[in-house]
Amino acid sequence: MQKSDYKIHIIGSGVSGLVAAQVLENFGYHPTIIEASNTVGGRVKSDIVDGYVLDHGFQVLLSEYPAAQKYLDFKALDLQKLVPGALIFKDGKKQKIGDPLRDLSLLFPTIFANIGSIGDKLKILKLNTTLKNKKLQDIFDAQEITTLQYLKNYGFSDNIIANFFKPFFSGIFLEPNLETSSRMFEFVYKMFGKGYAVIPKNGIQAISNQLKNKLNQTIFNFNSPVKRVKNNAIILENEKEIKSHFTIVATEASPLISNLKNQETTWKSCDSLYFEISQKTFTSAIIGLIADKSALINNIFYTTSIQKSPNQNKDVLSVTVVKEHQLTANELIKKVQEELEQYCNISKAKFIKRYQIKKALPKLSNLQYEISSTETQLTTSIFLAGDQLLNSSLNAAMISGERAAMGVIKTLEDGLIVDELTSEYQ
Repeated sequence: MQKSDYKIHIIGSGVSGLVAAQVLENFGYHPTIIEASNTVGGRVKSDIVDGYVLDHGFQVLLSEYPAAQKYLDFKALDLQKLVPGALIFKDGKKQKIGDPLRDLSLLFPTIFANIGSIGDKLKILKLNTTLKNKKLQDIFDAQEITTLQYLKNYGFSDNIIANFFKPFFSGIFLEPNLETSSRMFEFVYKMFGKGYAVIPKNGIQAISNQLKNKLNQTIFNFNSPVKRVKNNAIILENEKEIKSHFTIVATEASPLISNLKNQETTWKSCDSLYFEISQKTFTSAIIGLIADKSALINNIFYTTSIQKSPNQNKDVLSVTVVKEHQLTANELIKKVQEELEQYCNISKAKFIKRYQIKKALPKLSNLQYEISSTETQLTTSIFLAGDQLLNSSLNAAMISGERAAMGVIKTLEDGLIVDELTSEYQ
């Protein structure tokens, strides 16, 4: 058989599935991607509403992600840098802190902000230096504790933990108590310290679109939800059976594969709301953190600080809620509007759209940076991909997609089951 004759299917067109397809193409194979929705991206998607680009949740790309540097063309994405810092909203005041080593304008605001002590700020610089020099594998080999305990062990004060670390990393980890593994904290902190948080000018889906547009030999079957995956066959929801030499499941696998039923992924959720604002309360591309304990809002960001607004004198504000709540949609919108005025002095926020993201990030323990291609193999013909195999990041999604594809390629090139498969499909 020619390489192009092998029936290799990828379930899911998120980042991991798209990277898997790219690797297979690089080795001469012609995969097929089966996608339940009508477009690529998985969790990395955007919509256009009233001319505004709305990402499915506030998302950034960290420019130092090694896998992103390998698979993405940063220049073509027209990446917009965020200010390496944050605005802290607390007690009716707005204070700016950040990394003066990368943005000198942050030096005096950071020194004079009463967010943490001078000792805290020196510890931040020390942590920056320590993690810049720490190897990625050493980070993921370290003992796991919660991020909160890690910060306490490092000697940070309750002040800076409550007013900076909690709101900042709650927005990244999508949980309010910093229960996430210290390995993830060190990894993300290292990435922030070495590079920048960036967003494509045309929205986060530009990443998924770029990965798709690089594929020349891949077939896409959209609007094709999968019901079950078996060895050498895929059953769609409409009961259609598709024969497959190899299948890469680049989505949550437990509902699709019978022997994984007891290994269902636990997910973190969040709410992302967008509002049209008549007047910005700050103009730079910087994240705003709500540090008040009683606030429902975690963070805010003006998306029009990196994208030109299609409406003159109007801007779009992204609001992220990570705390659990029992509010109806209308109650949530009203509560957020009240808090925007109370904490941020943002009034007359006109609601645009809400994204209730029930599967925003996988909740994981024993986080890993790397996985071997053989570890992605579930059966002789089924391989797994997705950030849930490693850690909750775009970097992990790309690595897992690459490894799953290499697992398929290695199996074929080793000739372990080629004869059996070939005879079956003749």
